[in-house]
Amino acid sequence: MLYFWIFLVGYFLGSIPSGVIVAKAKGIDILNEGSGNMGATNVRRILGKKYGVFVFFLDFFKSALPIFVAKMYLRSHSNLANSVGALLLLSLLLGNCFSIFLKFRGGKGVATVIGGSIVLMPCATLLGVVLWYSVFLATRFVSIASLCFALSLPFNAYLFAYQREIFRLTFFLTAVIFVRHAANIRRLWNGEEQQFGEKKH
Repeated sequence: MLYFWIFLVGYFLGSIPSGVIVAKAKGIDILNEGSGNMGATNVRRILGKKYGVFVFFLDFFKSALPIFVAKMYLRSHSNLANSVGALLLLSLLLGNCFSIFLKFRGGKGVATVIGGSIVLMPCATLLGVVLWYSVFLATRFVSIASLCFALSLPFNAYLFAYQREIFRLTFFLTAVIFVRHAANIRRLWNGEEQQFGEKKH
C-alpha cells in the first residue's frame, strides 16, 4: 500500500499543469495556441522566452524536489531510496503527460524527466543534457534534441552502472518521451517540423 500511495502522490504532483497555469495568468489558453502543447517550448513560442524558461523550471522542480526529499528521508537505505525515487519519477512523468486535470492531456515529459533524473542518476542525466544541447545547436530542432536525450538515457545509465531499478526505468522514460513526440516525428518525416525560433507560416 505504501508504494501505491507514493505513486498516487507522484501522479497528482505531476498532473499540475504548469504551462496551462502560467499561460492562463496571461489570459492565454495554451492548449489552443501554437502546437497545442503545454510545455516550455510552446509557452516560449506564444508568451516569450522568460515564460518558457519559467515553465521549464516549474516542471523541472516539480519532479526534482519530491524525489530529492524522498532520497534525503531514506538516505540511510540507499536501495530503497532509489526504488522509491524511480517510482516517483515514473508517476510524475505519467501525471505530466496524462494529467487528470486536463482530461488526460499533458506535456511531453522532457523537463519532468530531466528534473527527476538529475537527482536519481546525475552523471547519466548530465551526459544526456550535453547531448541534447549539442544536437539542438546542430539542428535547431528541440524535438530531435529531446529524442536523442531520451535515447541516451538507457546507455548512460548502463555506462555509469546505476541500480537495476533505475536502469529499467530509463527504458520506460525513453518510450514515453517517444510516444509523446509522435506528432513531431511525423512532422520531421514530412519535413514540416518547425525549427526553434521559426515563426509559424
